[in-house]
Amino acid sequence: MSKGKLLAVCCVWLLVLGIGVLVWRAVFVPARQTALKRQQAEEAARQEREREEERQRGGSKSRYVETVDFRLDSFSGYAVLRSETFRQQLSEKQIRLNLHDDGADYLARIKALKSGEADLAAFTVDALIKVCAETGDLPATIVAVIDETTGADAIVAYKETVPNVDALNRPDMRFVLTPNSPSETLARVVMSRFNLDRLAEKPFVEVAGVEEVVRKYTESKPADPAAYVLWEPSVSQVLQNPAMHAVVDSSRFPAAIVDVIVASDDFVTKSPRVLRDFVESYLRAVYAYRERSELIKLVLDDARRAGAPLKEEQASKLVDGIWWKNTQENLAHVGLLPEHGLPHLEDIIADITEVLLSTGGIARDPTDGQPSFLYFSQVLEELRDFHPGAEAESVRQVRLPSLTDAQWEKLTTVGTARVPALVFARGTDQLTELSRAVLDDLAQKLKTTRYYVIIRGNAAKVGDPEQNKLLAQRRAKAAEQYLIGQGVDVNRIRAVGTEPSGETSVSFVLGQLPY
Repeated sequence: MSKGKLLAVCCVWLLVLGIGVLVWRAVFVPARQTALKRQQAEEAARQEREREEERQRGGSKSRYVETVDFRLDSFSGYAVLRSETFRQQLSEKQIRLNLHDDGADYLARIKALKSGEADLAAFTVDALIKVCAETGDLPATIVAVIDETTGADAIVAYKETVPNVDALNRPDMRFVLTPNSPSETLARVVMSRFNLDRLAEKPFVEVAGVEEVVRKYTESKPADPAAYVLWEPSVSQVLQNPAMHAVVDSSRFPAAIVDVIVASDDFVTKSPRVLRDFVESYLRAVYAYRERSELIKLVLDDARRAGAPLKEEQASKLVDGIWWKNTQENLAHVGLLPEHGLPHLEDIIADITEVLLSTGGIARDPTDGQPSFLYFSQVLEELRDFHPGAEAESVRQVRLPSLTDAQWEKLTTVGTARVPALVFARGTDQLTELSRAVLDDLAQKLKTTRYYVIIRGNAAKVGDPEQNKLLAQRRAKAAEQYLIGQGVDVNRIRAVGTEPSGETSVSFVLGQLPY
C-alpha cells in the first residue's frame, strides 16, 4: 500500500473515532448521568420517606438487626436469661431479646419452636425428651447447658412414717407432686435407683403446682403414707416443721435435672451467626454472675420483678441448690474437655431416657437409641477458645470424700439399690457373664448417684459357717473390684461379708454420713 493510501485510511479511522466520541458525549454520557441522577433522587426520596415515617412515629431507626424470641418460665435458674446484663450483651451484638413466659407449658413450647413462633427455649432435658416422645418428632436441639439442680428439689416426708427411701417401698405410698416438672423427674430417678418394687403401678398424686403440693401437706396427718416432692423455697417452708425431713434431694443425683438452651432446627440452619452470638452473650452473662453474692442479688431481684419476692435466706438456699454452668463446664459436657470428668451431654440424655422408660414416663425413646440426635455441639465447638472475661474459669467438681473406718461404721442407710440378683457359680466367688452385665449397668447408675455404697455379700447356710462367711466376703469383694474397674470411685465403695442367710447373691446398700 502506498503512503498516500495509508494516510487516507488513517484519516478515515480518525474521523470515525471522532464521530464516535462526539456521539458518546452527546448521547450516552447524558443518559448515564440522567440515570445516575434518577437513582440518587430515588434514594434521597426513600431516605426522606423513612425520616418522615420516623418523625410520624416519633422514633428513630432501630439499632437492632436481629430479634430472638425465647420461651421460658419463672424458674430461678433462668434468672441470668432475664438479667439486664444478658440483654446488654445481646444489644451490643444488635440482637433484641423477646422473652415469653408460658408457665412451663412444655408441649406449647416445643410446638412454638416447630412452627417458628419461637427461635429458642429453655427445657429440662427430661421435659424435652417427654414432649418429643409425645409428639413423635425432634424439631429442636440442645445447644448449651444452663444449669444443674443440686439440692433445690427434694422429696420430704414425716420422719417417723418415712425415715428413709426403703420406707417408701409400700403399695399404699403416694408421691404428691406437680406433673411434667423436675419434681416428677426426681421421683422417677429415685424409683429407678432404689429397690421400690412394692410401689403401686401409678404412685403419683398429681396436683397443679407447688402451692397445691404444700396445701396437700398441710391437710395431711403424720401417719399418712405420703411423700411430697417440692422445690425451693417450698422445701424450706415445709422443713420448718421439725417432724418433717428431706428423705432425698436432687444433690444426690448429679446430671438428673439439667436445664438446657434449645434451638429450633430452622433457626440453627438459617441463623447460625445469631445463634452463636446468643450463646456467647449468655456465657458472658454467666461469667458476670460468677460470685455467689452476685447470684443471690440476681435471684432476689428476679423474684421481686416476677412479683414473688424472696427473703435473702431463701435466695441463698436457691443459689446453693443450683449449679449454673460456665463456659468451661459447657465445653466439658460436649466432650471438648474430657479430662475434667463431667458427664457427656449424650450420656445425660441417654441416662434420663432410661429413667423415663423404666418408670413409665415415656412409652418409647424419641431418639430411637441415638441420643446424639438431641444436641448440636457445633456452637460450643466454635467457642472452644472463647474466654468471657479476664479471670480464668474452671470446671467445678463435686465428689464424695473418702471415709475413715469409723465413718464407714456410722453411715446412715438410705435405701437398697435397684439391682437384679447377681449370680455366682455354686460355692464360688466367680461372677458369671450375666452378673457382669448387671454390674456394668449398676456402674453407670452409680456414676449419677452420689451416695456411698456398701456391698453385702451372702452365702448359703449349709456347711461350715466360717467358710460360708468368708465366701460371702469374697463375693462382695468380687463385685467391688469389678465396679471399681468400671470407673466407680474407690473412695465411695466398700465390700463387707454378712452372716450367711441362705441367699447366694449380693445386695447394694446406699448410705450417707449422718447430719
